[in-house]
Amino acid sequence: MLSTKLCGIKLDNPTILASGILGVTASSLINAANNGAGAVTTKSISLEERKGHSNPVIVTFEGGMINAVGLSSPGIENGIEEVKEFKKRSKTPIIASIFASKTAEFGEAAKRISEAKPDLIEVNISCPNVEAEFGKLFAADAKVAASVTEIVKNSTKIPVFVKLSPNVSNIKEIAKAVEAAGADGITAVNTAGPGMVIDIKTAKPILHNKMGGISGAALRPIAVRCVYDIYETVKIPIIGTGGITNGRDAVEMLMAGATAVGIGSGVYYRGIDVFKKVCSEIEEFMKKEGYKNLKEIIGKAHEN
Repeated sequence: MLSTKLCGIKLDNPTILASGILGVTASSLINAANNGAGAVTTKSISLEERKGHSNPVIVTFEGGMINAVGLSSPGIENGIEEVKEFKKRSKTPIIASIFASKTAEFGEAAKRISEAKPDLIEVNISCPNVEAEFGKLFAADAKVAASVTEIVKNSTKIPVFVKLSPNVSNIKEIAKAVEAAGADGITAVNTAGPGMVIDIKTAKPILHNKMGGISGAALRPIAVRCVYDIYETVKIPIIGTGGITNGRDAVEMLMAGATAVGIGSGVYYRGIDVFKKVCSEIEEFMKKEGYKNLKEIIGKAHEN
């Protein structure tokens, strides 16, 4: 009833552990799989090891969460070993997320992580391009996003999903560009913002980085709109990510056009078994409303 496919990869259910939530280690990713995730995504991995920002890197507020982890990474060698270890111990599909600071490095990262044979590769382009003026994000320019997609596709035979940012004036343009450049799918979206939370007793921003990306409930309506727009623009599958914490949220994202849904902050709010809970709630909705499979729900909002 809940099975779905991404580029020919079968998922027992549409819930996916989003990138950046439980790190890169095989054991933590297996824990998510054992708690019902239909697939898991590693934290984004770069070629070189990166330390990231000092604590505090996450703060909650009434509408969700703000984080500025600073793209910490164990480096590609450790990433390859952890993905290999996961593949040995679990049959749940794994998505390896990669990022880089230069276009050419994306190709090298894709080539290297492919050695571990992940089921899919997710390309995180919501990071600064050090070769661009003012460090403009790769995700903010259609031509640059397409260039990254093309070099990654030329570096691997594994299906590639490109993760888009909501912080653009026209996400349809970016989606169309990466599809034309060969992307096999799109993950939508990364965090919004940046935002800031200030401690009024100390009169200082709480995060060490002062500002960070917004996720959780405040992001969800933006993510749903982005997925809706992208579904109308491209033919490739979409992983809808942003503020999904229960079955109602997941169904909404599927109706917007997502083939599967990423869950991140939901792990914080409902525990590691959030995947089982969300699946149970989706099934309950489907039985009540007379839906027999997910195909009947995916893109349903576009019929009205």
